[in-house]
Amino acid sequence: MTDISPTTRPADPTGAGSPFAPAGSPTDRLLTAALVVAPILYLAADTVYAVAGWDDPAAAVLHVLGAIAYGLLVVRVATWVPGGSLLGAGLLLTAVAGAVGNAAYGFDAIHQSLGDVPLVDQTGAAVLIKPLGLLFPLSLALVALAFARLGHRWPAIVVLAAAVLWPVAHIANVGGLAVVVNVALVVSMLSSLGWTRSATHMP
Repeated sequence: MTDISPTTRPADPTGAGSPFAPAGSPTDRLLTAALVVAPILYLAADTVYAVAGWDDPAAAVLHVLGAIAYGLLVVRVATWVPGGSLLGAGLLLTAVAGAVGNAAYGFDAIHQSLGDVPLVDQTGAAVLIKPLGLLFPLSLALVALAFARLGHRWPAIVVLAAAVLWPVAHIANVGGLAVVVNVALVVSMLSSLGWTRSATHMP
């Protein structure tokens, strides 16, 4: 039986050889697919929002699906950093909580399309949507930090800029800026596919 204790796990900085997502496994393929699916879904969602309005139901459905995919994307990046690091823990936390908060805004858009009052305008328990929603751009900032630590500087800069501009575009409902931010994320996340493919060839 293979020993997978922390002292004997491979020091592969991409995590592709980790027991959680061995290279070529269904888990590995699912997480890698999120690098493509998540930014493209969200680009589609924000493009429809920009054209049809922020309460468009079709955009909201794409939004929710994109939020789920982005959660998997952040988990993908978490497998590339040392498992015992604070960064890895932060990525996992924001992957889950950020996806929940992000998806909540998508469901809120669905509610608005049905004529309901937006949760962001409510008080009491409804205010939970705001801090949870902000955990999504925080997850992007942590992804940028992970990219930088892995030596991929220009994608790190692009993702960090997207993390800063994300709440600006979405809180102020600036559709054009939201689309630009998502285009930048598509480019930077697609660039990371090569890191996954080369992982098994790393020492």
